[in-house]
Amino acid sequence: MLRSFIAGRQILSCGRGLFFGPATKFSVKTSSWGFVSARILSTKPNLCSCQQQNDLQKTTKLPDGFWKEVKTKVTPYAQLMRIDRPIGSWLLFWPCAWSIGLAAAPGCWPDPVILGLFGAGAFIMRGAGCTINDMWDRDIDAKVERTKGRPLVSGQLTQTDALALLAAQLGVGCAILLNLNWYSVVLGASSLGLVVLYPLAKRVTHWPQLVLGMTFNWGALMGWSAIQGTVNWSACLPLYAAGICWTIMYDTIYAHQDKVDDALLGIKSTALRFGENTKTWLTGFAIAMTSGLTTCGLVCHQTWPYFASVALVSAHVAHQISTLNINNPQDCARKFISNHQVGFLLFLGILLGTLLQGPEKKQLPKAQIIHEKQLVMQ
Repeated sequence: MLRSFIAGRQILSCGRGLFFGPATKFSVKTSSWGFVSARILSTKPNLCSCQQQNDLQKTTKLPDGFWKEVKTKVTPYAQLMRIDRPIGSWLLFWPCAWSIGLAAAPGCWPDPVILGLFGAGAFIMRGAGCTINDMWDRDIDAKVERTKGRPLVSGQLTQTDALALLAAQLGVGCAILLNLNWYSVVLGASSLGLVVLYPLAKRVTHWPQLVLGMTFNWGALMGWSAIQGTVNWSACLPLYAAGICWTIMYDTIYAHQDKVDDALLGIKSTALRFGENTKTWLTGFAIAMTSGLTTCGLVCHQTWPYFASVALVSAHVAHQISTLNINNPQDCARKFISNHQVGFLLFLGILLGTLLQGPEKKQLPKAQIIHEKQLVMQ
């Protein structure tokens, strides 16, 4: 810095310029020197400030052991909610998305805010359902090879921990639900009985998959009511029935993974009920599903992309059934997970089909027709 200052004084003393060698000339104005020297003198405080900031960051950095401890405590709760297995949340979300898409105005995209609310609700409530199921089945899960590592069985969490988590999940779910209209709030709250009933159903009937289907596809009713303010039963009931048939299909495939343990423990399922005739039963439910989806599309005046997606869904399901090996747990797991594609294909068909709809109205609920007539009269 001292050498720079001396060089500057020499430049000022030379007046117009200074020569360094035979070919290089530097010219510096007197008025510029104050700015240059100020910048040079100001570098030290800036360097000190940066150094102090780096030292502060070093002193406030949390030790690695802290994050390991947090991960150790949080992981059992995440496993209880099945965060590591998101397929269940997707299967709960798709019927909601179908209904929201079908209820959208012709030529329009579905409401992204409503889709986001139902997506968050599906994630939370699927986790709540898993918590309830594990609280019911703790003793049973300990005797099944696939489930004996779950947090409540292994002792990582207690029943009190699970109850506290459930209370938090239901609280968040209620907060999400309250963002919808009151018709949807009441309709959504009425499904809680089915959520609690499912773990009990497999102890008393071979049709717990039917109860699960009624629970998982409740969004087929709620999605429409969230958009329209009420339910168009002529459109939503066929969609709801199709969803129930779909759930019975994929959860029967899923249940074949545990059929040996379930038979020993006295747990009932459609997998045990159908037995070696599983493919025949699943074919019947696949036909019923396709019929329900077709009826819903006709009621909603859907266009060709919707019906094309229904055909693709039917082909996908037919391939699942024809290639299914009910005695291979790995194959059953793969077939179960592939149903995420079924939900996406149908939703894509609904989006495109609704965008191509003409200006004619959808089939309106009776209450909405009366309301529009009153507006015209006024």
